[in-house]
Amino acid sequence: MDRKLLYEGKAKRIYSIPDKPGMYIQEFKDDATAFNGLKKEQIKNKGVLNASISTTIFRYLMQHGIPTHFVEKLSDTEMLVKKVKIVQVEVVCRNIAAGSLVKRYGFKEGTVMKQPIVEYYFKSDELGDPLFTEEHVFALELATADEMNLIKELTLKINGLLLKFFSERKLKLVDFKLEFGRDDGGNIILADEISPDTCRLWDSETNKKLDKDRFRFDLGGVEEAYEEINKRLS
Repeated sequence: MDRKLLYEGKAKRIYSIPDKPGMYIQEFKDDATAFNGLKKEQIKNKGVLNASISTTIFRYLMQHGIPTHFVEKLSDTEMLVKKVKIVQVEVVCRNIAAGSLVKRYGFKEGTVMKQPIVEYYFKSDELGDPLFTEEHVFALELATADEMNLIKELTLKINGLLLKFFSERKLKLVDFKLEFGRDDGGNIILADEISPDTCRLWDSETNKKLDKDRFRFDLGGVEEAYEEINKRLS
């Protein structure tokens, strides 16, 4: 399939397809980065595993009424997706205290939230993806009030679905990041990926970390953790 590289990010490449103007190819790389790109490494088979995991999760969400950019899996590391214009608002949903929730606010790691916490971050590598509010979103004209209401509604619905999905596979969904985009009709749909790169996932019995934190904090066994997630989802 003819393609043209449009964009290369930290973990993925996006290609346009001349004979399919409404579609892109999303390719998953083995590259791993943390701390805004300050830490970099290659993890064997990460692209293959994240493509498989994301495919499984997107299919599950679509079966339950979530609109996404996913169309089909093309190869071990590639998926066909709908063309979207990404909204520059990264959404993080937190169920259990970890990461910046512990660092910023003093929660004890592992504390279960009484209700999910939804946070917004400005998608800007230049500025270090800062935490910001809906008022900042509106001031920067990144999304409308209706779009932000829909994004939050979809985030909470996705959270409910994924909590059940992972729990059935003996995993705790600690927190996760989502990205949304506008399709050619201007509709807000889920984009990017959902994988151990973008979710914190702990074993429900041992609390063993099975996600990118193993890379961030030099815990070892990164590939094995991703393989374990893929195995449980399969």
